[in-house]
Order: sequence, then structure tokens, then C-alpha cells
Amino acid sequence: MNKLIRRLKPIDSERKCINVVVETPKGSVVKYAFDFESSFFLLSKALPDGMTFPFNFGFVPQTLAEDGDPLDVLILNEEPLISGCLLKVQPIAVIKATQTGKGKTVRNDRIVGQALPKEVPLEFHVFKLEQKSISEIGLFFETYNKLYGKKFKVLGIGGPRKAWEIVRRAIKLHGRQNKNKK
Repeated sequence: MNKLIRRLKPIDSERKCINVVVETPKGSVVKYAFDFESSFFLLSKALPDGMTFPFNFGFVPQTLAEDGDPLDVLILNEEPLISGCLLKVQPIAVIKATQTGKGKTVRNDRIVGQALPKEVPLEFHVFKLEQKSISEIGLFFETYNKLYGKKFKVLGIGGPRKAWEIVRRAIKLHGRQNKNKK
């Protein structure tokens, strides 16, 4: 699977969306993380009783965010999906944020996207993220990080254009890092 994920392009130019690999399913009481060395999804953290992931959570392949990991994506859809599931996702917003842990603060923005059904053309989709949903997502990450001794601070919200800008920046950063490794 590692080779497949490493070859997967971050953007599906035909459908004008991003490719996202699901790590943690909606409703999960544990967080999974893809381990590029072993090619397995590893148990990362267990959430406390009563707390679950309110959305499917994944990453964009061949990207690098400012926190040193692939770019995070929250996927808005109805059903929980399995770890390793590949989705076509339309970025509809970004939650601009910082995360502080062990005395170090880094940007840790979250792309918010809508899963695209295979059979419906993109031009028939209408995406709108309500302020209430954004507040709930921010509260989830603030609470989640606090449980592990970190601080998550929402700096602001951006729309689809800003989300795409962050995706493109993460692709460039990944490309530069790979070029420097050679």
C-alpha cells in the first residue's frame, strides 16, 4: 500500500478535486495514523470515554504541512469509512490553526472537504459549511489536543480558494523536501 500511496497524485485534475486517504473513520474512539515505514495503519491514540471522531479524517498524499506531516483533511459525509479508503474530496474550507506541544508552536491547518460521489458530476454539487459546524470542529480539536497536553488554537477560517492555496503550498513543500533528500 505504501508504494501505491507514494505514487498517488495529490490532485485529481480530471475531477478538479484532491485525493484523500482516510486514516480515522467517523465515529471511531481511536485515532489511526498511516506509517510510511511499515505501510500499516497504526493505533495512534485512544480517545476518552464518550468522545469520538465526528468526521472521517485523512491526509493528502505527496503533501507536507508545516507540522511535518502530510496535509490533514476532515471529510464531511454521512457514513464512516474504513482506514485506507481513497476518496475524491472537494476542499470547501480551511481551519487555520496553531498547535502547541512541548513548548513548540507550529501551524497545523485543517482542510475541510466534501466527499464526492463517483456518479455525480462536480458541477451539480453545492458546498456550504455553516459557522456552527466550524465552531464544533474547532472545539473538537481544542478538547482533543488538551487531553494530550497540547494546545490547539483556531486562528481563523478560509473558504475554498484559501483551502486550495494551502493544498498547493503543501505539494510544493513536499516536492522541495524530496528534492533535498536526493
